[in-house]
Amino acid sequence: MKPASDILSPREIEIASSYADGDTYQKIADRLCLAPSTVRTHLATVYRKLEVSSKLALLARLNGDQPSNEEQTDHAAVISELALSLEEALRRERTMAEVLRIISRSHGDIDAVMAAILGFALELCESEFGVLFEHHGNNRFSASFYRGIPSAFRDWFDEQGAFAPGAQTGLGRMENTHEVINIFDVRAEKVYHTDDPLRHATAKLGGARSFVAIPMLSGDRLVGAFTIYRQQVRPFSREATELAHTFADQSVIALENARMFSGLRSGN
Repeated sequence: MKPASDILSPREIEIASSYADGDTYQKIADRLCLAPSTVRTHLATVYRKLEVSSKLALLARLNGDQPSNEEQTDHAAVISELALSLEEALRRERTMAEVLRIISRSHGDIDAVMAAILGFALELCESEFGVLFEHHGNNRFSASFYRGIPSAFRDWFDEQGAFAPGAQTGLGRMENTHEVINIFDVRAEKVYHTDDPLRHATAKLGGARSFVAIPMLSGDRLVGAFTIYRQQVRPFSREATELAHTFADQSVIALENARMFSGLRSGN
């Protein structure tokens, strides 16, 4: 069996080595200026070429070990896909456990909790930036927490304070329906060709293209919106929106915990 260096391209070796050393898709993508989905595609090819079915086996092959007879199969492509899917599922489970741990130990430090939640969401949902909006009633929102947002877009939100989004924007539609709003391309919708300030700021200042807004609900009451953005036209899959919904639910828990701690301190 040939060594990995004779089987893989230089780019595949670079990606495989980083992944085997513990880097996430997002970290590899950021360093190599790739989309996270492209990193995953490369890794599926690497698994197939090297006939491995786990990260440990990948590391061993990169270090010069030969695959065992059990790993050599005519169904290498299927095995590589299943192996990556399993590793991704385990990573999601570990992340959710870590989010719950952070919330339980936060003692009301909402800034640190939201930074962590948004960071995990961006990584798992393969997004460039995220914003958590608090809802103040009467069709008004404020951008309260950010992660990875372009500075010009953040400055715009800071200048707005509490604002009323247009009815055709993602936030406006989400408020009216209390449902997930998944926008494939913010520049392809009719509202982009109007003078709506939020849509123009999203596209021009944020450079956003694909976008999803998740309602944050406490019972039937709208608490806010959990939003994540991609700066290229790459619509969010059902799996990604379900993940984002989970993070939105955790954000509601974190906000309510913070308010509870604040109330306890005030009572003292």
